Amino acid sequence: MKALLVDDHPLILSALQSVISGLGQDILVEGVDTAAAARARLAAEADVDLVLLDLALGDADGFELLRELREDYPALPVVVVSASERTSDVIRAIDLGAMGFVPKRSSHAQLSEALQMVMSGGLYVPPMLLGLAATPVAGCDSAATAAPGVETHPLSTVARAAPHQQSGSLEAIGLTPRQSEVLALLLKGLPNKLIARELKLSVETVKDHVAAVLRALGVHTRTQAVLAVSQMTQDGTRRTPG
Repeated sequence: MKALLVDDHPLILSALQSVISGLGQDILVEGVDTAAAARARLAAEADVDLVLLDLALGDADGFELLRELREDYPALPVVVVSASERTSDVIRAIDLGAMGFVPKRSSHAQLSEALQMVMSGGLYVPPMLLGLAATPVAGCDSAATAAPGVETHPLSTVARAAPHQQSGSLEAIGLTPRQSEVLALLLKGLPNKLIARELKLSVETVKDHVAAVLRALGVHTRTQAVLAVSQMTQDGTRRTPG
């Protein structure tokens, strides 16, 4: 697996490269320190399997780069690795299509868990976020920052545990096979138009399936759905005997 680490702080870049490389012999980490270098690297070669993105870059807004990457490389998972631990930043990153959010103060074990979960097709959200209310960010307009085709909501929306999360099982919510397919693509950050294209359905049919999935999960937005499924996945992992 080849990971591209985008971080403009030399010491952090070097430290993260060392940590990530040490997680497994099959992980090759390449580091770049600017958004421009990341764009050039991805445009030059198509062998990157994962992007690890810092939000505080010197030449670009990390959220804007995240949006750009998800639009230009929809199949490439992006995990935010940030010094920020604001719930609003986590929610915004997930809104824009990040497949995970890892605080920089996380342990090696947490980083390993996050990468393994994302590379196996899941999503990783810090346990400290789950069940907590988001913190509003002054002057931030979510409607202006949401990815195309993704429903928006104020960053002060509460990301609380919903009743379905107490079931501890994604299978228990009773999705149909088609709804499960829609959920899988929804969790990858794809907008309704791309989900429709992928599944060869009309956009209106996809909208109906998305609405049914949100009802089954007991949530109202895609971000809440991501958080709900993330909690189910992490809870299930913790309950599975080693």
